Amino acid sequence: MNVKQNINRPTKDIKFKNMIEQLNDTQKQRKIYTEKNMWLVAFLGGPLSAGYIIAENFKTFNETRKAQITWGITIVVTILIFGSLLALPETIVENIPKQIIPLIYTAIAFAIIQYYQKTRITDYLSDGGEKYGWGRSVCVGFIGLAITLLFVAIIAFLAGDFSSKIPNLESKEYGKLHHLVYYDKTNISENEIDQIALALTETTFFDEALPKEVVVEKINSNYEITISIVKDAINNEEALSYFVQLKNDLQNYFPKNKIVINLAFDNYKDVVKRLE
Repeated sequence: MNVKQNINRPTKDIKFKNMIEQLNDTQKQRKIYTEKNMWLVAFLGGPLSAGYIIAENFKTFNETRKAQITWGITIVVTILIFGSLLALPETIVENIPKQIIPLIYTAIAFAIIQYYQKTRITDYLSDGGEKYGWGRSVCVGFIGLAITLLFVAIIAFLAGDFSSKIPNLESKEYGKLHHLVYYDKTNISENEIDQIALALTETTFFDEALPKEVVVEKINSNYEITISIVKDAINNEEALSYFVQLKNDLQNYFPKNKIVINLAFDNYKDVVKRLE
């Protein structure tokens, strides 16, 4: 019995060794992305593309858990970057150099692949593994860019912020809470907007409790101020009396211009009440 076991053991060892070799050969048939690929892919396709090639390399190195973690971090970072850009006021976003954000996340992605994968990449190529060419990298970059643009569009749609409902209007911020006044610069001057914002501040509509947004239009010599309200407020006498008082207070600041306050639901065009 012992002789038989000893005879079979080398055979099993050989089979196991052959399986390992086949596994290694299969692994080396998979190509990897190098650090140079990262610069192009990340800058062209955004953080999603960068996360993709890092995760793919981890999969090739049989580090599935790290690949999963990479995808989780990539998705969170993408949401934070583009969600922040959508949430920030336009005046701030416009002052950010267009190349600075791509350069930042490209540099971070490059640092990650350098720190966690450079040695593995070098060993892999030395052992006969192959790398992807520039053509593949460009394709990954463009696909990542398309997905990112779709992702940003979905976030913008779900956000449903007030500015998306009033296209082609300028905006200006006032006060510590960055109250916003939207206006058409071909219809009303910036100086007039400043005067209206000052009046809204002095009448305490623009306060330091909650950030507010209004749309201001000039029709003939009238100033029409549209304010978005919740639906319950339209039947609330106390709420309506507040806006009536606000209109009267604002009128004292502009004796030569009639003040009209429009109350609207969500979209500024859906006016449900005019206070003249």
